[in-house]
Amino acid sequence: MNPFWTVSLFWIAAVVFVLVAMILVLPGLIRGRIATGKTARREINIAVYRDQLKELETDRGNGMISEDQFQTAKLELEARLADDALTADAASEPESVSSRKLGYALAGILPVAAFGLYFWLGSPAALIEIANGSANAQATSEAVPGQHDFMQMIQQVEEKTRTNPDDGEAWAMLAKTYTVMERWPEALQAYEKAATLLPQDASVLSGLAEAVAILNNRVLAGRPMELVAKALELEPNDIKGLELSGIHAYQQQNFAQAAFFFKRLHQQLPPETPYAQDILAAQQEAERLVQTGLTGLDDLANPPPVADSQPAAGQPATIVGSVDIAPELKSQLSAKDTVFLFARPGARGAPVAAIRSNVGSLPLEFNLNDSMAMNPGNVLSSHKEVMLVARVSKSGNPIAQPGDMEGKISAVKVGSTGVKLLIDQVVP
Repeated sequence: MNPFWTVSLFWIAAVVFVLVAMILVLPGLIRGRIATGKTARREINIAVYRDQLKELETDRGNGMISEDQFQTAKLELEARLADDALTADAASEPESVSSRKLGYALAGILPVAAFGLYFWLGSPAALIEIANGSANAQATSEAVPGQHDFMQMIQQVEEKTRTNPDDGEAWAMLAKTYTVMERWPEALQAYEKAATLLPQDASVLSGLAEAVAILNNRVLAGRPMELVAKALELEPNDIKGLELSGIHAYQQQNFAQAAFFFKRLHQQLPPETPYAQDILAAQQEAERLVQTGLTGLDDLANPPPVADSQPAAGQPATIVGSVDIAPELKSQLSAKDTVFLFARPGARGAPVAAIRSNVGSLPLEFNLNDSMAMNPGNVLSSHKEVMLVARVSKSGNPIAQPGDMEGKISAVKVGSTGVKLLIDQVVP
């Protein structure tokens, strides 16, 4: 609706409501008081005196008073009636005038008070803003950066690929954008186009490998690893290629090769980023598994014996608690998922203890100790407090992947018991 008519209708409705209120209130003041003071009171007096006259007539008929007494009383009664009637008229006049004055005063004050209170306590400007809202909605959304700008960019890239379907760079950009949005079917189609047009682009090949694996239940064996191998031939330090190679080697329990790829990948990353710390943790875990000959992180069902080292403060070098998952995330669990629990010295840093279990054990009781260290030189007992990270991994490896679920608790003191950790977030 046009803003002019929106505002006009509001004020018309407001005036109508005020008039209705005045119609309900004023007549009772102007007319009701006059009738009560002038007519009603006189009728009551006449009725009273009429009853008294009947009583006098009855007494005369019964012989209780004489005719002279009756006439005298009648004259006295008539005189009183006339006197009261005159007095009532004189008294009713001020009441009538007063009622009219009050009514006229309210007639002038009520509208002024109503609209005055609205302008004082209300928000007249909001009415104009609401009226203009629909007209300005499109301009406002274009002025605010964020999701709208992002979608607009996607539309521009899509339009570019339609007008120039041989533009490999445009297809590659579109594929990577779809990947960020986790629109994997569209990402796969875009990567296929980009790989055809840019067969020597390592990042396109490794991106295509990831999309194929994601849509194939995250299985890297087969075509995905063929694409990764070709990507690493073209660019030995391709980030996505190294990551997928390390994950695949870990899934195949080739921990030496996994440690090699993770180490090379970590060298390409800013060391303080959470992603770099996850890669470092995976590297150290793979190296530990190579040394111990284990096939994975220690299972909670069969924990190894606790080491002899104790913290300097004399507290047990353990953290005891439980891990559970938020009810709204349970529907996303799969029987093949793996649960990891890490203890880190703060938001960044390699884990000082780690354990692994399966989703069937949730809610999971844990007892972290020095025997679960990933590096014998960096154990739980050497720290006063740590950060606990619990993760449900879809791929079966400890590196966080999109779609994994996580929960964290900071500043957990070594020696704590009864710790409750809730997995309540999905890794973007």
